Amino acid sequence: MSRTGPAVLNLAVVGHTNTGKTSLMRTLLHRRDFGQIRNRAGTTRQVASAPLVVDGETLITLYDSPGLEDAPGLIEWLDAQPGSRHDGPERIHGLLTDPQARERFDHEVRVLDLMLNVDVALYVVDVREPVLEKYLDELAVLALCARPMLVVLNFVASEHARESEWRDALARIGLHTVLAFDAVIRDPATERRLFEKLASQLDAFAPTLEVWLAARADEEQARLVAAVETIAEMLIDVAAAQREAELRSDTDRARAMTDLHAAVRDREQACVGTLLDLYRFGREDYTDDDLPLDDGQWAEDLFDPDTLRHHGIRTSGHVGVGAGAGAAVDVATGGLSLGAGTLIGAAVGAGVGLARGFGGRIGDRLAGRIRLMVDDPTLRLLAWRQLQLLAGLRRRGHASQAPLKAADRERWAEKTLPAALRRARRHPEWSAVNPAAMPDPARARAIVDLAKVLRASLDKPYHGDEA
Repeated sequence: MSRTGPAVLNLAVVGHTNTGKTSLMRTLLHRRDFGQIRNRAGTTRQVASAPLVVDGETLITLYDSPGLEDAPGLIEWLDAQPGSRHDGPERIHGLLTDPQARERFDHEVRVLDLMLNVDVALYVVDVREPVLEKYLDELAVLALCARPMLVVLNFVASEHARESEWRDALARIGLHTVLAFDAVIRDPATERRLFEKLASQLDAFAPTLEVWLAARADEEQARLVAAVETIAEMLIDVAAAQREAELRSDTDRARAMTDLHAAVRDREQACVGTLLDLYRFGREDYTDDDLPLDDGQWAEDLFDPDTLRHHGIRTSGHVGVGAGAGAAVDVATGGLSLGAGTLIGAAVGAGVGLARGFGGRIGDRLAGRIRLMVDDPTLRLLAWRQLQLLAGLRRRGHASQAPLKAADRERWAEKTLPAALRRARRHPEWSAVNPAAMPDPARARAIVDLAKVLRASLDKPYHGDEA
């Protein structure tokens, strides 16, 4: 964007102490590292700013401010001063140039000085609080600055919210530009309405806000596409992952299985890290029984038999009958688990039929070697918990201090795996966790196909697709 582009909009976030101003800043910035959030009054002591940038150019500058603390006393002081009662900015200038008043009303002076130098303000209300006279006094003082103001009703999702009381009180003093919000919930639609309401009050900045809204929508869509593709690529890698071992060596089989487990765990953790980075969160946020990330890692072991049972994922009727005994199967046997003590003769007896699906791998079997892969139930669990993590990140505000919650326990893929994952089973060269991995356009197409299935399942649980 050039210098002749839209003008920079200066926007102040103001309100009483501890109403969630910094929380709102974090949510609008999509940055959890902005400012400090604590459950006590007066956390923000100075004015702090942060830009909203598109293509390297600042479109909007947000200003966080100290909380207002003594509006009733300030109104009394203003009423005692000479001059016109109808020239609000002049009265505020008188306050700002009075040394004694500046010292007495330190926080208020910082906020009002900011108000005179911005284009618009968001007045943040904690709707869990009752409507008190001091809040109405704050609005009266801020109105003297003659700046447009949007009242943001914060924390409306709380069971203690008094939203209707606040709306009635604001209407009585002539404030009708109001938006229900919740800084701990990430809602792109509500964020969009906030900026649209600002545009309705600021004709001169309508082009700025139009560019910002378009950029934000594009960013949100690109982030979702990248997240879904990240999950799809991880699942393809795991579906195609294999390890070889000597058929008759318990030690070699155990080593191969341990190595495969470790590779899959690392691959899933890389996926988790990418999702957290895409949505600009830190690993320390997530500790919850339903979605158990501890310091950014899953507390539940993917290969623990109790994990599948805990999530209600059945193992019978799928490749990997013995998932609970190791969640890794012998490719050549078509799913008879090593952990269940597979009989070698079973593979020989099924060899003709299996050869169509696994080709030369039957030859490996007869030559005394086996190849291990992760079974279907474990793949379904992998898909389920990454999609649950993504769903949680998409709705989590950057000011939230509570653990991330899973929306439900809807099981992913109770029937067959998606066709792309079934194809990956036959292509170990597709997996980045295999030693002999190599680039393949067919792998890229499989990732795209799987991403479509995953994207659809974010809105409607997946129950199998056609081959």
